[in-house]
Amino acid sequence: MCLFVCFSASSQNKLNINATFDVENKSISIEQTIEYLNTSNTAIDYIYLTDWSHSYSEKDTPLAERFADEFKNTFHFAKEQDRGFTIINSIKENDTETNYTRVTNNPDIIKVALRQKIQPNESYTLKLNYIVRVPNDKFTRYGLTNEGDYNLRYWYITPAYFDGEWHYFSNKNLDDAYVPKADINLKVNYPYTFTLISELDEVYTEDINGNGTKTTQLKGNNRVNSKLFLNKRDTYKTVETDYFTVESNIDEENLKPEEIAVITDKVAGFITENLGDYPHKKVLLTKIDYKKNPIYGLNLLPDFVRPFSDTFQYELKILKTTLLNYLENTVLINPREDQWIIDGIQTYYLMKYVEENYPDMKILGNLANIWGVRAFHAADLKFNDQYNFLYMHMARSNIDQPLNMPKDSLLKFNKNIANKYKAGVGLNYLDQYMENNAMDVMLTQFLKENKLKTTNSEAFKNYITEKTDKNIDWFFEDYVGSSMKIDFKIKKVEKTEDSLTITIKNKKDHLMPVSLFTIKDDSVLSKQWIEGFKGYKKITIANNDADKLALNYDTTIPEMNLRNNWKSLGGFLSNNKPLQFRLFKDIEDPNYSQVFFMPEFAYNFYDGFSPGIKLYNKTILTKNFLYRISPKYAIKSKQLVGSASISFADRKENSRNFYTKYGIGGEYYNYAPNLSYTSYTPYIDFRFRDPDNLRDNKRSYLNLRYVNIDREVDITGEFETDGEPKYSVLNIKYGKSDPNLKNFSSWDTDLQLAKNFGKISATAEFRKLTEGNRQYNLRLFAGSFLYNKTYETTNFFSFALDRPTDYLFDYDYLGRSEEAGVLSQQLIVSEGGFKSQLEPAFANQWITTANSSTTIWRYIMAYGDVGMVKNHHRNPKFVYDAGIRLNLVEDYFELYLPVYSNLGWEIAQPNYDQSIRFIVTLSPKTLLSLFTRRWY
Repeated sequence: MCLFVCFSASSQNKLNINATFDVENKSISIEQTIEYLNTSNTAIDYIYLTDWSHSYSEKDTPLAERFADEFKNTFHFAKEQDRGFTIINSIKENDTETNYTRVTNNPDIIKVALRQKIQPNESYTLKLNYIVRVPNDKFTRYGLTNEGDYNLRYWYITPAYFDGEWHYFSNKNLDDAYVPKADINLKVNYPYTFTLISELDEVYTEDINGNGTKTTQLKGNNRVNSKLFLNKRDTYKTVETDYFTVESNIDEENLKPEEIAVITDKVAGFITENLGDYPHKKVLLTKIDYKKNPIYGLNLLPDFVRPFSDTFQYELKILKTTLLNYLENTVLINPREDQWIIDGIQTYYLMKYVEENYPDMKILGNLANIWGVRAFHAADLKFNDQYNFLYMHMARSNIDQPLNMPKDSLLKFNKNIANKYKAGVGLNYLDQYMENNAMDVMLTQFLKENKLKTTNSEAFKNYITEKTDKNIDWFFEDYVGSSMKIDFKIKKVEKTEDSLTITIKNKKDHLMPVSLFTIKDDSVLSKQWIEGFKGYKKITIANNDADKLALNYDTTIPEMNLRNNWKSLGGFLSNNKPLQFRLFKDIEDPNYSQVFFMPEFAYNFYDGFSPGIKLYNKTILTKNFLYRISPKYAIKSKQLVGSASISFADRKENSRNFYTKYGIGGEYYNYAPNLSYTSYTPYIDFRFRDPDNLRDNKRSYLNLRYVNIDREVDITGEFETDGEPKYSVLNIKYGKSDPNLKNFSSWDTDLQLAKNFGKISATAEFRKLTEGNRQYNLRLFAGSFLYNKTYETTNFFSFALDRPTDYLFDYDYLGRSEEAGVLSQQLIVSEGGFKSQLEPAFANQWITTANSSTTIWRYIMAYGDVGMVKNHHRNPKFVYDAGIRLNLVEDYFELYLPVYSNLGWEIAQPNYDQSIRFIVTLSPKTLLSLFTRRWY
């Protein structure tokens, strides 16, 4: 172990690190000297150090909580030896031990008390001795791989940033540590069987006395990043360009070395021309970089689907990854607060590169030319249209977030995709508004003048504002600083012989500008920008024989609705959009009134396999007004069956009641052999959330509906219809939920009022995943009739102990009327929630039950249910059951094996297989939520 001498005070911060890798113990022993200058006007009496290796140490760190919020269970269920931590042996100031503590609620931040205050322009020197246990890479892609390779980032301790106040925060897998730049001197001791890769400059590598280890010394000036990779197999290749060296292990798409060299030099030239010279010798590009920030779309396609050429795919991957590395290493911002600047510049130049080099490239690539595919409107879109489209996916769903919102407050989809694209599209919007490629010049100058200098959003705003005569406050206040949507409409056109007076409506509350085009025979005659306004604005332009007016004709502006942006000058009828039928869902074409159709299939035991067709207007992007008509032919029942619905969604911005849906739906199927039912249900659905914290999983809802059921009666008497054949129920339901990997809770109340019965019930559910990986589940249910005129003749409307009759037709029963056979064993955990089939099976007065389960081992759980069932003219009956629950996928695929109940030892009774219950979910939408819940 070597000791470093303290440096004299200078204007440059320094980090000297001596790191020795202990492969057997998966750890790194580090001796480190930190010398930092207080460049602020404030004296310092304590220092905050960033120790992100320690963020893996416990299951309740901010990093662990982040994983839980996104339903990622890998970290929680990981073995102790797979989690990382830091053991600090000493922190010294002037060879004297200092007092230090880990910050409460931020265990990966260390607070060090200095022995004396450090005045402005004075430096402090700390010596650290510590051991880092390297975590497994399965959590964040950085760490120790299963093959024994070390892929490291944020692996050593660094000071937090100080500018008069300390800026520190915990690791949340956002790759956004905020550290001041420093001159780094790194000495690494490691086994000779490994290859070391770093973005720092190598000074030398030598064997250490033939004892099986090597030492490599690395240096780098003005650095904020020092990724380090120790790999058993060297997969990196180096390309010397005319601008800087590129070392990369990104998939080369089977390209030849000379093709890779040409592409890399082309990309390096483009970046240097637009961003200026790179201040370091080498750019390091890794598979991890690309996998964490891929070209979305390209990364989702299997290798056998090649809509883009190998050259284009590799070129875009190298371009995006190099841009990110360049910007992260030269634009010194607080990445948790101002990440949108880097994201916007990166996306802006991605768009610019494609526009310059591949102007005709389609979003579907070569697939756009295939027969059948080219009929879709998606095949018409250019490659750069994807940025606006993917941002609009969130905006249409009303879950977009301001660009300047802290990075750890963003939804995963916004952080990874939508906000990056909105920022880039916004810079292009601003460029078009300022005209004459002004943004290109401004960005290049800004990057050159601020290279390796600390900056922020305010400085960026001031710089851009000073360089233009136009008022661009709208961009920073409305576009960057809010999630306000954009939607303009041509309200009216008054035409005279030599002029056109146009009334334009801004449907939102902002001051963003809009472009107006005059068009003749699909050719642009003129374009002008209209300054931002609220409400209505009238403008008068020359009548230049145009046959059409259009707002935002080039779709530069990310507008919510493009369907109201044009007005024909040929008369009233010419403004009607032609009707267009399209097979399968497509991207909305604003020039047509589109109707989509597609094959659809359904199955239940009584209708059998039911193929049909669905006619609908739902596009890939969310729409407020939706309709669906789905007729089918049931092969088994030989009947025409199906469903239909119509709805309108009112999405409110910045409101707790963020979503209100009005609609009516109906269906016609068989509910028993050769017996059909018809239902129609008008409804209003209110949903609530915290408008200031979309990452909070808490939700509440209020649902009002009027369910009308008309069931066919079997006149032959072979099948007795249980209960009234025709009835209507007013149903009011209110509930709250807070889903989370470790702590889940929900409750709801349900009121049902009908002519012959009224009932009220409440359900509460709790789940707890402990630090020891044991899960506890508790569900409570209580229900009572307010009045019941049906109890003497039927249990159809009664509370069910184990299998609800589903008289409202809410549940996806495969065989809802089956009383024997496999389909009768399908379990819907509702009402009583019991698994054993006990007597009394129904309660026509009141019922209260508790369902619980706990982990035995992994997905094997023990369950138990207890309850009281009260029927008219009978004493309350105490019921119970217990057994084994195989929790394969919670709420989606489960098996219940009864063991003991009021019936005795069920497991020892005849026909035990008929007592086994199962939960199965076949709905694609429900299954998809398993994945989407991590992103939204």
